[in-house]
Amino acid sequence: MNKVILMGRLTRDPDVRYSQGEQAMAIARFTLAVDRRFRREEQQADFINCVAFARQGEFIEKYAHQGTKLVVEGRIQTGSYTNKDGVKVYTTDVVVENCEFAESKAAAGSNESSFQTSRPEPVSAAGDGFMNIPDGVEDEGLPFN
Repeated sequence: MNKVILMGRLTRDPDVRYSQGEQAMAIARFTLAVDRRFRREEQQADFINCVAFARQGEFIEKYAHQGTKLVVEGRIQTGSYTNKDGVKVYTTDVVVENCEFAESKAAAGSNESSFQTSRPEPVSAAGDGFMNIPDGVEDEGLPFN
């Protein structure tokens, strides 16, 4: 199985190009800075090259920029090519299959670096903190029956 999940920040704006032909496809290349968490006082990062195609590439182009914190799911792909000096160069990329924001827009705007999630209070919460079940909802559909 080849599966990777990363959370990190874009080191710079993504490089987006489009393939040629009738069905032009977005190809977004970017680097994520992913923190290592060995010791609190010594925070280091790995810089991981990623590539996103088609709809994921368009999403990256439209919404991601330097500093954006993303969660990326994909697979590792290796390759090689010969550069103009005749030297064989080996590459390792994460091919993005799914991509999501890892922080709110407000947190990104204030440059908060911590990943926080908050769950809103239910609109129709009773005084005991439990949500009232609306009329017409069948008990068979509830997961704990």
